[in-house]
Formats: sequence, structure tokens, C-alpha cells
Amino acid sequence: MHAGKMYHDMSTAGGLVAVALAHALALAAAVAVAVNISGGHVNPAVTFGALIGGRVSLIRAVFYWVAQLLGAVAATLLLRLATGGARPPGFALASGVGEWHAVLLEAAMTFGLMYAYYATVIDPKRGAVGTIAPLAVGFLLGANVLAGGPFDGAGMNPARVFGPALVGWRWRYHWVYWLGPFLGAGVAGLVYEYLVIPSADAAPHAHGHQPLAPEDY
Repeated sequence: MHAGKMYHDMSTAGGLVAVALAHALALAAAVAVAVNISGGHVNPAVTFGALIGGRVSLIRAVFYWVAQLLGAVAATLLLRLATGGARPPGFALASGVGEWHAVLLEAAMTFGLMYAYYATVIDPKRGAVGTIAPLAVGFLLGANVLAGGPFDGAGMNPARVFGPALVGWRWRYHWVYWLGPFLGAGVAGLVYEYLVIPSADAAPHAHGHQPLAPEDY
């Protein structure tokens, strides 16, 4: 017998808020505990954005992707065990939402997520704002879940979609949750690295900024 839940899905306001808040706090905690070790990517799309921006090497990105996917699968298996063998529902598109519309939505949401990550975690001029990086990234994710959750589940993280898809063996629309986030994160990485940072360095007060950090994030 499966245990009861406080909320059932994202079709109600209460359920949507509960899901958004849970994801926001979980990501904030994950980034906080890992940011000084691995950069706290947690998300293959974020790793891709950092790779496009030249902030992480290809070999390190591959290691991160493997770890992220394995972690997602392990977490989903643990969840299935904890819920008495319930099959993960996975991600799906709402009625009337086309595949390419979902790709665009995922790209837009992940662009914002990656931009927030770049601004608060990677940017060498982030200064004191870096102390709130986990909360900024986490609550940006939560806001995206509130906005996009009713339409396509607001994936934004291919690993988070891959775990339930593999364990529950639900692959329909799976490619949407890879293409969209990778596009959005890649564009955000390019924009921030090659437009935002150089423009700030070219400002009259740029002499007071520290140089780009050489380490991988």
C-alpha cells in the first residue's frame, strides 16, 4: 500500500506551490554544500553552460555529467523503494502543449537559471552577492516551477528527468528535456561570458575588478 501524500500533483495551486518550494529549497541546499567542492552544478545543463563559457574543461564536464546522471538514477531508485515500489510518473506535456513549444519553454527557463548561476557563482566580480548564490539559484528554480510546471513539469535539469524516465521506463518527450535546457544554458553561458563580463570590464571603474578566476567551476 502506498503512503498518502500532502499534495497530489501540480494541477492545484497548493500542489504547485508545494512542489516549487520543495525544489527551491532542495536546490539551494545542494548548491550550498557542493559549491566549494565542485561548483554545485547538480545539473547537466548548468555544466554545459559553464563548458560553453570556458569555465570548465570538457573532461571535467563529462565526469560531472556521469555523476549527475548516476545520482539521479540512485535517488529515483531510493524514492521508489521508499514509496513501496510506486512507479515514477516522470515528465509529460500538458494537453495542448506541443513538443517545440515545450522546448522553447525549457530553454527560456533554463536560460534564467543558468544566468542566475553565472551571476552569483561564476562571475569573478560577484563580490558579496556570492553569499546568497544558493538561495538565488534555488528560488529562481522555484519561480520557474511556478510558471512552467503546469505546462511541462518545468524540468530544466536533464538528470532530474532522466532518473524517473529510466526507473519508470517512460521515454515519451524525453528529448524535449535535454534539448531545451542545453539550448537555454548554452546561450546563457555565451551571453554572460562574452557579453556581460567583457562589458563590465570595459566600464570606467573596471580597474577595481578582479581578473577572471582561472579555476574550473
